[in-house]
Amino acid sequence: MDTLAILALLEAKAGKENEVEEFLKSAQPLAEQETGTTSWYAVKLGPAKFGIFDTFKDVEGRNAHLTGEIAKALFAKAEELFATPPQVEMLDILASKVPKV
Repeated sequence: MDTLAILALLEAKAGKENEVEEFLKSAQPLAEQETGTTSWYAVKLGPAKFGIFDTFKDVEGRNAHLTGEIAKALFAKAEELFATPPQVEMLDILASKVPKV
């Protein structure tokens, strides 16, 4: 079971909503390359609210993600795309339901 997660909450600047959406979609291939990232989701919470949720089996996987290409790109674009700095929360997973393989 994955025991750790990250939740990043993002608010697009006015007029940048489509760019944020495309930016998040473009990050999916980078997430595929991260061997320590078990699951990765880019979500839309509202007209200008977005998020990224990812899960990890261990702290090494989470740390690799935090210093990886997605994080670098996110913070490089933050001032251009977001109304406020990304709010990044480190989570402990208490319980989950995953498909049986």
